[in-house]
Amino acid sequence: MSLLTTMIRHLCTDAAQSANRTSPDILSSPESCHVVFVATDLEIKELAWVRTKETDFERDGKVFRRLSPEYFAWLRSRMVTAQAAHKAGKLPEAAWNTLRQRFNALQELAIREFGKESLQDVLQSFSPKNYRPPALRPEPQKKPVEVPRKVWIYPQHAAGRHRQPVTSQAVAKVDTIREEAMAKGWSEARLYQNQGRFRFPCGEDYGLVCFVDGDQEIGEVTERSIEIIHGPKSGRPSTLRFYNPEVPQPWMKKVED
Repeated sequence: MSLLTTMIRHLCTDAAQSANRTSPDILSSPESCHVVFVATDLEIKELAWVRTKETDFERDGKVFRRLSPEYFAWLRSRMVTAQAAHKAGKLPEAAWNTLRQRFNALQELAIREFGKESLQDVLQSFSPKNYRPPALRPEPQKKPVEVPRKVWIYPQHAAGRHRQPVTSQAVAKVDTIREEAMAKGWSEARLYQNQGRFRFPCGEDYGLVCFVDGDQEIGEVTERSIEIIHGPKSGRPSTLRFYNPEVPQPWMKKVED
């Protein structure tokens, strides 16, 4: 599930109950101070926080992170994605208005906390793909759970002549940018299809999911292309682009009758 989807899902919680609830695990002490924490759905809590190296905590299925200029910049990038989804008709008006109101309140708070110039300096150099967002910690398991392997087939009701195997890790990577890509005009088939008329990778039938297995990571998403970064942790990464054949590209020329 993408973080944008998580933001929207949390909007359905009881806002009044959340506003009046404090965390019993976070106690005042002589060495504590009041600190602003923000969840990924933009809920704000100002709490007496014991001074430790921890910047995140979990509460009722949400992750709260201590507000910083970098975290504000990341939340702002999520709002840009949400706005694009709203304009494309993929985010309901009510959900968008709630996110917008929460973000406006957060922006005023961040300006008071850090100053407008300081925030602008961070926003100019900030790169969302290099930021590690808050995430729920997986519950520890005594024994590894064997997950049955599922054969990925897309589309389900079409029998292509050739099929490229796809791992669950590759599907998960595409899932993280699904809303953003579709808001920018990408079709579901261009992201997930793994059947084609020709052997992989020939032709234009195969979707992004067929190209991001292993150490390949997804970078910038635009209307025309999506970055595929090979070996991002190797010290010498290389970047290729997966182009969308359904939109005009600079090298395409219109043929007049």
